[in-house]
Order: sequence, then structure tokens, then C-alpha cells
Amino acid sequence: MTTSSPTRPTALVTGASSGLGEEMARLLAQRRIDLLLVARREDRLRALADELTAKYGIRAQVMALDLADPGAAAELARESEYRQLQIDFLINNAGFATYGDFADSDLGSQLDLLQVNITALTELTHRFLPGMLARGRGRVLNVASTAAFMPGPLMATYSASKAYVLSFSEALSEEVRGSGVYVTALCPGPVETGFQERANLQGSRLFSGPAQLTLLSAPEVARQGIEAMLRGDAVHVAGGLNKLQTLLPRLLPRSFMPRLIRGIQDTGNLPQGKKGRKA
Repeated sequence: MTTSSPTRPTALVTGASSGLGEEMARLLAQRRIDLLLVARREDRLRALADELTAKYGIRAQVMALDLADPGAAAELARESEYRQLQIDFLINNAGFATYGDFADSDLGSQLDLLQVNITALTELTHRFLPGMLARGRGRVLNVASTAAFMPGPLMATYSASKAYVLSFSEALSEEVRGSGVYVTALCPGPVETGFQERANLQGSRLFSGPAQLTLLSAPEVARQGIEAMLRGDAVHVAGGLNKLQTLLPRLLPRSFMPRLIRGIQDTGNLPQGKKGRKA
């Protein structure tokens, strides 16, 4: 059995083996925050934990779990309790996308997406938020997306899942107002994390042409996310051009938005039933 440091807070980071999760773990370690790193790839988690422990003198623990498993969030909560870890920062970063026409997609992949992006995030928040409220301090950072602000043909389930994350986070932010606990939704646009390769989006105009102007690096988005969480912002959209993009649904007819987004996302060569996962 292990325990949290009596003098340092502990952050639980899901999807910590790569991309935003890995970069957020690095930033938290720099602030001398102990870590519980969660993802599917144990070898990468252990390498990261060893690196951050040696560099910053923190305690970094790992737990290899697939949050697509309906029992994973409960197992994570039980293991945290067994290790006597008091979670002060909950970073719900794990998530993945699918690409292609929904009717032609693999149903199992779509249900896994909803389990990871929505159900696991909701369950982990419900399991750890009460303890934060009882102590009168804590932070929850939920990674949403600029896709949360508009429908996303060819990524219909993903966009809908991120709309849930945004709405859920904004509602909780109001519920906990004045408690010493803060809930933040981070909404990045496309990020240089390898996400597009895993989601088979290489040919999408989301990652080429003028859209490249909105492409931010993972370290930069992670920095903005952690700073927004520490400030207690309810919502943070990473990137100035991305902020403007989120205004489009207010400026254009709602019926026009799905057609516009499809035009942006269509590669002209849609893979069927494939999925891209992170962490």
C-alpha cells in the first residue's frame, strides 16, 4: 500500500501515456504535485512516472486501465482508496474519436467512445468530487473540444460527446461555486498529438490548408489548460482563432452548420468503421 505525500497534493490524470495527458502530467510535476497516471499502456506510464519522479522528486504512481471497460472507473476509485490517495486534482483527459459516416461505423467502437468520453468521465467526477467538496478545495479539469460548440458530420458521436462534456462541466462549475472547488472545461481545436493519425484524419482539411493556423502544440494546450484550471475558469478555449470559431454557431443559421463542418472534415476518401484512440 502506498500513500499520498502529507505535504503535497495529488493529481489523477487519465490518458497520461501520450499527448495532452502526458504534457499535463509534466506541468503538474513541475509544480511539485504527486501523480496517479492512468492509461492503457503501462510501459509508457511507468517510463513517464520514473522520469518525473527522478526529475522533480515527486511520487508518481501508475495504473494501467482501459476506461472503455464499464468497470474501470469503479476499479480506479477503489484502487485510489486502497493506496490512500487523496485526489485534489482530477484531470479527465482520456478520450478518442471515430471518423466516417455513422451508419457505416462499427457499433462497438461508437459505444466504447461514449463509455470513455462521457460515462467514465462522469463516473470519475462523481466519485472524486464529493471528497473535494468535503475538504473545501480541489480542481476538476475536463477535456472537451471546440467540436463541443457545433454538430460534427463524419465525427457525429465524438462531437456530441464533447458537447456533453462542455455542458456538464459548465453546470458543475455553477453548482460548486463558492465551495473552494472549481470545474473547468478545456476546449482545444486540432492539436499536434498524433490524434489525427489514430482517427484516420490525415487527409481532412481540419489538419491542412488554412486550418493549420489553428493547430496548437500539445505542450501549449496543456499549459493553457492547467493555468485555466488553477485560475478556476469555467471554460477555456485554447487559441485565439479557435475562440472565433466557437462563435460561428451564433452568427450563422443553425441549419447551415452541419453542411459547413462536413465540408471542412471530408477527406473524400472515408475509412469505414475505423477508430483512433489516445492513451
